[in-house]
Amino acid sequence: MKLLLMSDTHGDKKTMEQVMQYHQDVDAVIHCGDSELDFSYFEDKSVHVVKGNCDVDSHFPIDVTFQVENETIYVTHGHLYQIKSTLMPLFYRAQEVQASVVFFGHSHLLGAEVNNDILFVNPGSLHQPRGRKEKSYSIVEKLDKQWRVSFFSAEHRLLEQVHFEC
Repeated sequence: MKLLLMSDTHGDKKTMEQVMQYHQDVDAVIHCGDSELDFSYFEDKSVHVVKGNCDVDSHFPIDVTFQVENETIYVTHGHLYQIKSTLMPLFYRAQEVQASVVFFGHSHLLGAEVNNDILFVNPGSLHQPRGRKEKSYSIVEKLDKQWRVSFFSAEHRLLEQVHFEC
């Protein structure tokens, strides 16, 4: 399984499209909100997208849950779950929907962790990064029981990579 994860692009279609063009070999593309685009932009694209706090189009869903291979993936922007101070509300929501993977944005800070066998990933921001200077996105891969989360700059340079067993 190989997933492309991005968030907080804030109207920067050019960078978002370059990343999607560069990574055409993925099983799913996920946008964790704050695209600041009309929902119609995504209608002809194979992108799982959610509404962020800066998205005004009411057609965006607040969250989505879907399956890829044997994994239940939950996607939300994060602003409704207090992710800037704690992941606990998001963890409880992941348990409610029986997610094994949670993708979110909002803080513009890239990061990944495992909590009780649930993988949480924030790809950072492809427009306004915080905590570091590079704009970022993530590739999340699973081989057997090993998760690999790789963070890349908008120029596709590897920034960080972490591995988790779950």
